[in-house]
Amino acid sequence: MRIPFVQIDAFASAPFTGNPAAVMPLSSWLDDDVLQAIAAENNLAETAFLLPDASGAADFELRWFTPVNEVVMCGHATLASGHFVLSSDTALDRVTFRTRQAGTLHVARVDDGYELALPAWVTTPKPLPEIVAALGVRDVVETLWHEHRYGVVVLETAEQVRAVDPDFRLLAQQGDWLTIVTAPGERTDIVSRAFAPGAGIDEDPVTGSAHAVVVPYWAKRLGRDTFTAYQASARGGQLDCRLAGDCVVLGGQCVTTIEGTFFL
Repeated sequence: MRIPFVQIDAFASAPFTGNPAAVMPLSSWLDDDVLQAIAAENNLAETAFLLPDASGAADFELRWFTPVNEVVMCGHATLASGHFVLSSDTALDRVTFRTRQAGTLHVARVDDGYELALPAWVTTPKPLPEIVAALGVRDVVETLWHEHRYGVVVLETAEQVRAVDPDFRLLAQQGDWLTIVTAPGERTDIVSRAFAPGAGIDEDPVTGSAHAVVVPYWAKRLGRDTFTAYQASARGGQLDCRLAGDCVVLGGQCVTTIEGTFFL
């Protein structure tokens, strides 16, 4: 079996920045263990599999896998999937994806990039002492939690966010969840980093779903619904953020870096 394979840097204006995702269109769903094995072979933060949606509810069905598991939602691989579809048909301005746990998502063409709409996941305060200890941080402003296994640690400054040096072994012991550190930004309104060693990803370069969690928090704290964000990983990535009712809208660009065929 031959499966098309495209690697796309999402939230990136140039190659080697942003977050790389594999996008693989299918004609029918393969067994879950095969999808997982393909994602492990690709060894990227996420592999997105898409299939024309026979139900008519959306244009495509979409699922995402890390090297070790299937995830509830992945923003950057959805943006990459939108880029894959929309760059293949310039007559289209919008594409919708039906997902299994995150509802129907859409990507729209805007100027020289795209906008991605995700559900706004509002956090609640919760002590996270084990996470704080694993991160090795001090001067924590507050800690927050979302039921889809997202932990947020708010710090005072962007410098503190950049200096975080987690104990990934201890962090992985907390299980398969995403840990986000965030603070007011320097050149952007906010800055963040995201860690998921329990899902096989020590640090994720640019994380759309993390901003589905932090944007509602920062919109309330900043007192406005539109602002800019930077994810301060080694690759780095900038996002335009907007809270629109019960949706978080993220703007960014994509760059295709690899096209080929996966032999199965």
